[in-house]
Amino acid sequence: MIKAIDPIKKLTTFLLIGLFLLQGISLQALTLQVSNDPFKEARNFIHHDNKEEALKALQELANSAEQEDNMQLLLDTYHQFSLLYLELEDLETTLFYWDRAGVLLKTTEYPYGDAVHKYINAVLLYRSDNNFQAMRELNEVKRLTNDKNLLNHILLAEADIYLKLDKFEDAKTNYNALLVNSDNLERSFLATKANLGLARLHKKLEDLESAQKHGEAAMEIALKNQYFREIDRASRFLAKTYEELGDYASALKFNKKILNLRDSIYNLNRLEAQNKKANQIKFDQFAKTLEDLEGKNEELSASANRSEITAILTSAFLTIISILAVSLYRNNQIKLKTNDLLQTKNSELEIARDAAVTAMEAKMNFLSTVTHELRTPLYAVTGLTHLLLEENPAEHQKEHLKSLKFSGDYLLNFINDILQINKIDAEKLEPLNIDFKLTKVINDVIDSLQQNAKDSKTSLVVNIDKNIPPTLLGDPLKLSQIFMNLVGNALKFTKNGTVTVIAKLKEHTADQVTIYFAVSDTGIGISEEQQKNIFDSFEQGSIQINREYGGTGLGLTIVKSLLGLFDSKINLNSAVGEGSTFFFDLNFKVKETYEEELTFEPSVDDYNFEGLHVLVVEDNKINQVITKKMLNKKGITCDIANNGNEAIDAAKANEYAVILMDIHMPGISGTEATKQIRKFNTQIPIIALTAISMEDSLDEFFEAGCNAVVTKPFKPEVFYTKIGENVFGSQTTSNS
Repeated sequence: MIKAIDPIKKLTTFLLIGLFLLQGISLQALTLQVSNDPFKEARNFIHHDNKEEALKALQELANSAEQEDNMQLLLDTYHQFSLLYLELEDLETTLFYWDRAGVLLKTTEYPYGDAVHKYINAVLLYRSDNNFQAMRELNEVKRLTNDKNLLNHILLAEADIYLKLDKFEDAKTNYNALLVNSDNLERSFLATKANLGLARLHKKLEDLESAQKHGEAAMEIALKNQYFREIDRASRFLAKTYEELGDYASALKFNKKILNLRDSIYNLNRLEAQNKKANQIKFDQFAKTLEDLEGKNEELSASANRSEITAILTSAFLTIISILAVSLYRNNQIKLKTNDLLQTKNSELEIARDAAVTAMEAKMNFLSTVTHELRTPLYAVTGLTHLLLEENPAEHQKEHLKSLKFSGDYLLNFINDILQINKIDAEKLEPLNIDFKLTKVINDVIDSLQQNAKDSKTSLVVNIDKNIPPTLLGDPLKLSQIFMNLVGNALKFTKNGTVTVIAKLKEHTADQVTIYFAVSDTGIGISEEQQKNIFDSFEQGSIQINREYGGTGLGLTIVKSLLGLFDSKINLNSAVGEGSTFFFDLNFKVKETYEEELTFEPSVDDYNFEGLHVLVVEDNKINQVITKKMLNKKGITCDIANNGNEAIDAAKANEYAVILMDIHMPGISGTEATKQIRKFNTQIPIIALTAISMEDSLDEFFEAGCNAVVTKPFKPEVFYTKIGENVFGSQTTSNS
């Protein structure tokens, strides 16, 4: 029997045990080492999954420790009991023995026992996903002991934590160290665990062959030493791995091994005997605790000594304090667990965020590169088509050339839409704030779409509120894009009907107006189900609509994104067969003074290009030929520079009316070449001809010294007009 302990301590101990029995915690098995290794026999029974014999051996050690009053051996036995029940997933009994060990530690100076107790707590934290706290606790354990066996189990626990945190290199280092461990107590068992850990690690890395190799190694050691639980775990792992490798014969072999193993180990008679023994030992421990307490209560009842009454009161007080302390401790543990979980989740969210940003950047870079590269051959298609149409082709050829031109224009619009979406997603578009006339913006859009309206036999009606100030401050280009997409979309789905554009003054303050815009049509309409995703990319309601009406399905997405730049939102009212109305509000600053609008705008025919000599800077041979022929059509001669360096040399040696500068070239770019030319010639007009990409900025071209920018593939009339504007200025020369 254990020597008498102070009654206050025993009463407090019992109450604490009762409180801890309400908790349940899961923990991995550990085998302890003390002098002369009294647990060797119990350890073997545990590894061989013989619970009944392991419990008998541990009970004998506990009885011996109590008879000899060996508190350290009793402590180790309690820890061993708790570890065994952890392996069996009997959490209540596990905590009972672990708490008994903890109570004894309060009255026993035993550093190794403290280390094991902290180790158990570390694994508890790991099992509860408090990985960072678990690592801190393991570091504390290493400070308390140099026991080789315990340190090896710490290596294994750290490796498992590293694996859970996807720190594969750190986990691999620890597992590999355990493969060659020199542990005198559990060398083979630890090597089995390490091989299983490496197998799981390589599985996460999708290296199935290495995973299979380590799984087989674990199986070989487990079979040799009859570690039945590890045989079962290795069999399950290998069955799954071989199935993923497509080796179904091997997978079937290990599935059969699992069944045979379970039949040989987990039969009903054996389970009944083991459970009976476990319950008997547990009952004996509870009965002994109650017997000790009853004996002490009788001693106190028989005593009339005031000091003993005081002791009872003191015991009650201490018990209350202990309960409060335990409650605070548990609350603090919950708080720590929550903080650790939040830290883990934040790390996971940061990783997910970084991965999403990387994926988005990769997508944008890919689309930007594709759209830019497509523009170069598309320039050849549209340019050659234009030249062929001007060379008086036969009537039967005109139809084919016009179809080719239409296809080129369609593809160009598609590329522009993708580039526009990318720029908006990448936040590379910012609204301008310049003065413009709303009436001109809307009428220009309507004029450009009149041919589409004629083709669909649809009337275009414009209704602009006269109370709207003539001149506003805003972004006319993006407003034009919005109306171009909305009106173009309405015309596409309306035949023999009407499309109406409305601009109505909604609110007018001293320096700002709010305008209501709407685009209505009498077309096919949109069902309620289709309206849910009509503003998503590449959505047109249905496959049938896409096939019948064509288009990219990006127009409304662009409208939605552009309006987002102005903190506005697109709205829709529609019903099938009754048409659709898209409407939104926009705020504009009002310009206090304005000038009368000039109605004259020069056209290509207003310029006399005969005799002009220009420099074409272009690295693509086909583009050189096309640009040269287009210039010759207007009587313009040219020199060709294949790169930026040649352009600089040519500009120094010759006089040109204008330089047509490609931007994207090998060696120095067109932007850099323009900067170099501006150092010795600030007067010559330089027009940037570029298949502009998402990374390009018009401001960058102008800052380098360009006078204008023409996007390839360009329309011939735009090309000639830009040359005329920059060579002749606002004065036309047709009559000179």
